[in-house]
Amino acid sequence: MKFGIVVSEGPYTHQAADTAYHFAKAALDKGHTVPRVFFYHDGVNVSTNLSVPPQDERHIQKNWTALAQDNDIDLVVCIAAAQRRGILDENEAKRQGKDAANLAEGFRISGLGQLIEMGIEYDRMVMFGD
Repeated sequence: MKFGIVVSEGPYTHQAADTAYHFAKAALDKGHTVPRVFFYHDGVNVSTNLSVPPQDERHIQKNWTALAQDNDIDLVVCIAAAQRRGILDENEAKRQGKDAANLAEGFRISGLGQLIEMGIEYDRMVMFGD
């Protein structure tokens, strides 16, 4: 089965990003595919490379990056939600006149078309968040 995952709550304030991560791992372990994860609303905060959790805690962004690299998962961050929350890739930072970008490795910024495509092409879409 082909699963699309949507994460709409931020890390460390809600369990959505962790639960979605463990769901994706379990689905992959069972032989399913997870071609794309779409980060929306506060879920875009998972994609910042500026989070620095204590060493004895899980690092949600790095967990997602590693899972995506190991399993060829497209980690898409909603551009509108990202800009509202100060998450920018190199191109968007330059376009907006900002000094730096903070989008973590393995994530990319795109629009809602990616979310719609998941709904059309995938067998199931699973949403994590309120």
